[in-house]
Amino acid sequence: MIVRPVVLKGQNVRLEPLSLAHLSRLAEIGLHGDVFRWFSEPVRTRAAMRKFIVTALEEQAAGRSLPFATVDTQLDLAVGSTRFMNIEPAHLRVEIGGTWIAPEWQRTAINTEAKYLMMRHAFETWGCNRVELKTDSLNQQSRRAIARIGAKEEGIFRNHMVTASGRLRHSVYFSVIRKEWPQVKATLEAKMEKHRTHG
Repeated sequence: MIVRPVVLKGQNVRLEPLSLAHLSRLAEIGLHGDVFRWFSEPVRTRAAMRKFIVTALEEQAAGRSLPFATVDTQLDLAVGSTRFMNIEPAHLRVEIGGTWIAPEWQRTAINTEAKYLMMRHAFETWGCNRVELKTDSLNQQSRRAIARIGAKEEGIFRNHMVTASGRLRHSVYFSVIRKEWPQVKATLEAKMEKHRTHG
């Protein structure tokens, strides 16, 4: 499992290595509304967005994360960010997380295809045994979205994180394991085909 920056390209989305070159665009689209509501540290200012990127790059340098800018290929503009995190090469395990997409691009083909590209890379390039996803137990929209891609809900880690407000967050864990990937892949490919057909 060799972890290094890579570009993952689909029809609607391109995942390219995150860098500070993306700061202005991500600050432009990510500081409005409630995009970071469920993050343990909400990003509300340009300085906070810079810290978000710098922290991701520090984790990448330490071998723990591989962060991406999520780019709409039709517009050739970044519309959010995601990453591989909690990378465990010894156990062939990785988490997909740190994901946010600007409101205008939510509930489009972008997120489905991004998850597809990342899981395909994890299972078919890295040979992972397990891909994890987690979300705040209160975030019903995220829980439904993760379940829709075919991940199995495993349980709730109680008092898992302390949020910026001081609230104790319970985290819901989901996973896809290697033997489930062919079915999950087929489900995601069907969803992407439906998007292509119906727009």
